[in-house]
Amino acid sequence: MAAADGEFSSSSSELVKQISSTTLSDEPEWAQFSHRVLVKTIISRPDGGVGLDGKKVIVGGWVKTGREQGKGTFAFLELNDGSCPGNLQVIIDAGVYSLSSLVATGTCVYVEGELKKTPEGTRQKVELKVSKVLEVGIVDSAKYPVPKTKLTLEFLRDLVHLRPRTNTISAVARIRNALSYATHTFFQKHGFLYVHTPIVTTSDCEGAGEMFQVTTLFSDAEKMEKELKENPPPSAADIESANLLVKEKGDAVAQKKSEKASKDVIKASVAELTKAKESLSKLEERSKLKPGLPQKDGKIDYSQDFFARQAFLTVSGQLQVETYACALSSVYTFGPTFRAEHSHTSRHLAEFWMIEPEIAFADLEDDMNCAEAYVKFLSQWLLDHCLDDMELMVKNYDKTAIERLKLVSSTPFERITYTDAVKLLENVTEKKFENKVEWGIDLASEHERYLTEVIFKKPVIVYNYPKGIKAFYMRLNDDMKTVAAMDVLVPKVGELVGGSQREERIDVIEERIRESGLPLEPYEWYLDLRRYGTVKHSGFGLGFERMVLFATGLDNIRDVIPFPRYPGRADL
Repeated sequence: MAAADGEFSSSSSELVKQISSTTLSDEPEWAQFSHRVLVKTIISRPDGGVGLDGKKVIVGGWVKTGREQGKGTFAFLELNDGSCPGNLQVIIDAGVYSLSSLVATGTCVYVEGELKKTPEGTRQKVELKVSKVLEVGIVDSAKYPVPKTKLTLEFLRDLVHLRPRTNTISAVARIRNALSYATHTFFQKHGFLYVHTPIVTTSDCEGAGEMFQVTTLFSDAEKMEKELKENPPPSAADIESANLLVKEKGDAVAQKKSEKASKDVIKASVAELTKAKESLSKLEERSKLKPGLPQKDGKIDYSQDFFARQAFLTVSGQLQVETYACALSSVYTFGPTFRAEHSHTSRHLAEFWMIEPEIAFADLEDDMNCAEAYVKFLSQWLLDHCLDDMELMVKNYDKTAIERLKLVSSTPFERITYTDAVKLLENVTEKKFENKVEWGIDLASEHERYLTEVIFKKPVIVYNYPKGIKAFYMRLNDDMKTVAAMDVLVPKVGELVGGSQREERIDVIEERIRESGLPLEPYEWYLDLRRYGTVKHSGFGLGFERMVLFATGLDNIRDVIPFPRYPGRADL
């Protein structure tokens, strides 16, 4: 970005502090790190900024639309800095700066000027009359790939580095930020500790096997192949020659001793022998080097890998965070998780974020209470703190988005057993499901949405699922057929939360691991939590992107994460 028309005026550095502390914000901490005033603090005031008439400010942002007027004597710019969905109208005279450099969509400008009240009846209550252009980041409008015309979300996925400049993706970013802040607020408020669980793991929490492997064996093999080409391993003749040299040096030492040579002479001879033996050892080691992956008993030898065993990207932080729940009582983790599922549906990502709380001394009912309170809190938080962005979603994508948040935040969730839910779905006659309903199936999205959108018309918690469709760590119920698991279903997305009371009985969980076809050895540390001071505990996981989908009403999960990863795509 080029500087323009000299330096800041002598009073510029004081403008933000003065305005933020007296008129623009009750919390002016943001002003410590920039000379500029956020657009949000001007146009989002209850009076629309009218009370700031005559105030001098510095603002910066990107031009959404620009047009020259009055036969090129001045220009109108719609400026957005990402702090809110609204734009600030900026007026610049041709005498202040070259207008043709400013009006292109995408141009970045940093300007100083005076806020002016607009005439009655205009859409915006206040505009900025620019007195000085401080910096400009120009755009060639003929090449700029994000013009002001309406673009599809699918098209924007190919411009992942520029799509935050669009109204929709910037609104999604602010909604994600609000939900992240609300998440930490909720759990901190209720006494939970935030625990960072590992991204690299040796445990498969889900038992599904769809995990990304973390290994250096391939890069190590490539390096080895290159090194062996440049410096071939020793031949049998080389080894034989080295052996002969060792024998020769050994004989020399023996002869020196028999001749009763001086200590210095014998010491020098021994040193030559030692050197010859070291050279032989190195040659023998190099002769064992082979191109390709290390093998043992016909299988890849992972003991030669970086972690000396197979390692993966985590599908969940739950197992690890349980170790802290069994010591610190109430904990949660919030981080990226990964699944190597070759799915191209609108509901799946290879990298996604999960919030996973874990509560000691808590049963399934406590778990359901926590999940319901958390989802309600998130919904209300968006209504209280992100209403302008939600209104944009209602206008452009889903007219029911705000009403859905109001419903979830204010309505008690229905609770029903899996068995009763299946009975209700089996009795449905007015709709034919693509997936047959019978006891023992994993409910499909169409079943979940029918329960919450049609039968109950509100959020539903289904609990006590068949053990055969749930993970080994979920507590086995007394009927020996079901486990103490629960899913929170909401309109629009179906399952939003999945959780359970964890199996705390050592003998039962060992048998469940075996039934799942998993080896016990990788889970010995997990079993230790049951061997030493076992405790009743429960937890759940909320898929963060699904929460954003639910809130915004968007249809594709790739549009609610900043950098979507899915089969064939990992841009940036």
